[in-house]
Amino acid sequence: MTEHTPKQLLHLVFGGTLKATDSLEFQDLSKLDIVGIFPDYKSAYDAWRGAAQASVDNAHMRYFVVHIHKLMEPDIEGAA
Repeated sequence: MTEHTPKQLLHLVFGGTLKATDSLEFQDLSKLDIVGIFPDYKSAYDAWRGAAQASVDNAHMRYFVVHIHKLMEPDIEGAA
């Protein structure tokens, strides 16, 4: 029986304080919160959700999930 290992689909979760609530420009890049790199979307989403909920009282704080696997292999089917 062959064991199937799912393909790593790396995701970066990070956040920071934005200059304005309608902007994606950060106030201070040196203060970005790098939550981590995760092997699949579910674990990245869970980390994003935890970080976002912890900062819910700060309207300028935003967290993001970046699909690193799409940047590393943009021509692979399913990566776009």
